[in-house]
Amino acid sequence: MTDQQDTDGDAVIEVDQTDSRTPWPFIAAAVVAVIVVVGIVLGGLLSPAEKNVTEADRIAAAVRNYAEARGRSDIMPPPGVACDGFDERKSSLATQLGGLETGKTVEITKIENPMVDGDRAKATVTTEVDGKAATVTWNLTRSGDRWLICG
Repeated sequence: MTDQQDTDGDAVIEVDQTDSRTPWPFIAAAVVAVIVVVGIVLGGLLSPAEKNVTEADRIAAAVRNYAEARGRSDIMPPPGVACDGFDERKSSLATQLGGLETGKTVEITKIENPMVDGDRAKATVTTEVDGKAATVTWNLTRSGDRWLICG
């Protein structure tokens, strides 16, 4: 029976299986994937996100830190957020707070136009205390790698 053709008249199709396949395309794709992953990891280690912080971001953080510390501390000015010799009584925030009263929540609603000139900076800051808003230009000075409020 094996020597006879199919009774339907269909011819037997022979498949040539001498074609040899190689694993090299798959290996090459895996190597490229590993190189991409290593590149991403090295990029994250060599250039972390915290180094991508702009001066405007640092100024905004200094303003917010001062406002938060001002509401929590009885020491005027609060330590670590203002320049040496900063006179709290002459600050626009003291005027808005009605003096050197502490314990009131100072909300920073807007920080605009941060301008840096060497180790000095200015920003237009809108604060809100007890529902009353005020917009004033705040002066900052760089101390090491951080900004401090100076007026």
